[in-house]
Amino acid sequence: KLKFHTKKIIDGAHFTPTYIEKSNDSIPFLRVTDLHSKEILLDEVKYIPTSEHQELIKRCNPEVGDLLLSKNGTIGLMKIIDWDWEFSIFVSLCLLKFEKTLLNKFFFYFFESNIVDRQLFESSQKTSVSNLHLEKIKELRLTLPPIEEQTTIANYLDHKTTQIDTLIAKKEQFISLLQEERTAVINQAVTKGLDPNVPMKDSGIEWLGEIPEHWEVKRMKYVIKTPLKYGANESAEDEILEDPRYIRITDFGNDGKLRKNTFKSLSLDKAENFLLEEGDILFARSGATVGKTFFFKDYKGVACFAGYLIKASCDPMIMKSEFLYEFTNSSGYENWKQSIFQQSTIQNIGADKYNQLKIGVPPIAEQQKIIDFITSKINEIDTIISKSQQEIELLKEYKTALISEVVTGKVDVRDVILN
Repeated sequence: KLKFHTKKIIDGAHFTPTYIEKSNDSIPFLRVTDLHSKEILLDEVKYIPTSEHQELIKRCNPEVGDLLLSKNGTIGLMKIIDWDWEFSIFVSLCLLKFEKTLLNKFFFYFFESNIVDRQLFESSQKTSVSNLHLEKIKELRLTLPPIEEQTTIANYLDHKTTQIDTLIAKKEQFISLLQEERTAVINQAVTKGLDPNVPMKDSGIEWLGEIPEHWEVKRMKYVIKTPLKYGANESAEDEILEDPRYIRITDFGNDGKLRKNTFKSLSLDKAENFLLEEGDILFARSGATVGKTFFFKDYKGVACFAGYLIKASCDPMIMKSEFLYEFTNSSGYENWKQSIFQQSTIQNIGADKYNQLKIGVPPIAEQQKIIDFITSKINEIDTIISKSQQEIELLKEYKTALISEVVTGKVDVRDVILN
């Protein structure tokens, strides 16, 4: 068991200390969020008075070679202490001091293996657990080779996981470039059109720039068939499938679809004045997702929307819903949002501001061509992104499997020559 190969396993402060500015009389105070980065960023961590640190040093006294492990919130983040500056830790982290029989780097990889998942997490998923008790960590069983072999295993896994992580990073960079291309395709099409040779004119809008000469510039209130409408101010409590779905900001998935696991409903008598129609667009008006949009399309059932959302219904004679939605995915729309935020200390966009949003409006037939072009190009890009994401998941699974096989001795690496 782990407790027989450690000098100490202890968590940090069981109280919220007084945070102060970085100074000669302050000490870094590490929390779970600080372990997400590859390196501890001293300019971003919290600081506490040195006097409070003295109380904590009696509990933990972290030293070079000890290991930090997150046991609350995001479970399983780890850092081997390789710095010599003093610091303290919060209760969400625990500190492990090792006996000579257990190499810190070997334990680091052992904890990354699926062997640990099966012992510590009922669901075999760290991400679904919010708390990990110290006693459970102490009872963790290890397969422990001699210290020399632990060193060999750690060196081998350093080498192999670096190769895998490098490959993952390259694929993530590739996805990032594809996403930039995706935005560029949308932005070019909805603000400049498809014909590179068409005469252009100044839109008179700084964040929009030039638009095709034959396009008009219209405020959003002139391209919708009914006034912008706020949603229902009702609490989301019910989950009755027969009632209208109650769509909230938290239901917007990053893939442009409604999340399946956040379903809430509203009784018909409360929902009837806030029902959605095919092609409606919902705008978030406050919070961290302010300005985010959702296109209500192909929904099988009845749905209504919540009060922190604003509904826009396009006039089909002036603007196609798909065109307006794609415009909200452009950098021009993003620039407009930033211009709104610069005028206010509160990130809130109400119907009055959305009404004033200026859009370059092509003829209806041209809008349809633009929509068809965007759909075709985006499908191509999204297919490549999806394939790359699947490859990343497979690499992560391979990494975990490799670690598990090596730290349990199922793969013997003692005679392996690294290159």
